[in-house]
Amino acid sequence: MDGHSTDNTVEVAKKIRPNIRVLCQPNKGKGEALKYGVAASKSNIIVTLDADGTYLSEEMDRFVEAIIDGYDFAKGTRFIDRPPDCMPRNRQLGNKILAMSSNLLYHTKYTDICSGYYAFRKELFSEISLSSNGFELEQELFVKIAKMKCKIAEVPHSYKPRMYGTSKTRDFRQGIKDLLWIASLFFSTQIQAANRSED
Repeated sequence: MDGHSTDNTVEVAKKIRPNIRVLCQPNKGKGEALKYGVAASKSNIIVTLDADGTYLSEEMDRFVEAIIDGYDFAKGTRFIDRPPDCMPRNRQLGNKILAMSSNLLYHTKYTDICSGYYAFRKELFSEISLSSNGFELEQELFVKIAKMKCKIAEVPHSYKPRMYGTSKTRDFRQGIKDLLWIASLFFSTQIQAANRSED
C-alpha cells in the first residue's frame, strides 16, 4: 500500500520484488489505508503488519493458523512475557493504560492494544463499521470486535527496533486520541441502549 510516500518506498519494493502488487490509496491515514487495502484484497484471510521493520514477516504463519483453527480474529501482542527492550517506557505505559481501559470497559483480556500485526477474514471486516481513518482505527477495531463477541486469539510476536523511516505519530497526542476513541465507543453504546429501553 502506497500512502503518498515521498521516500522511494515503492521503487525499493519493486526492486526487491518485481512482481509485487502496489495499491495507491486515494487519501491519507493508516485507517483509510487499511480499509482501502482490505476492499481491494483478493484473499479471504488478511494479515496486516507495519512496514517499518519492527515486525517479522516470517511470523505471519502464526496468525493465519489461528484463523484456520477457528478464531475470528488473531490479534498480535508484544507483551505476553515482558515488554520488548527496544520499546520506550512511555509507549509501554501508554499501551498498558489503553489495554486496561479496554479490559475494564469491554471485559476484554487484551495485553496489547496497539500492535499493528493481526489477521482476520475479509467477510468479518466488511461487517464492521469503522469511522476512523487515522492510527486510532486499530483501537476502534479491537473494541468493536470485542463488542461483537468475536472469538479472539492473542498471538505473541517479536518486536524489533525500527529499521526504516521515522514515526509519524506523537506519542502523547496519539495516546489521548486512542483513549478518547475507546471511551466514546463505550458511552455511545450506553446511550443507544438507554434510548432503546425508553422506546
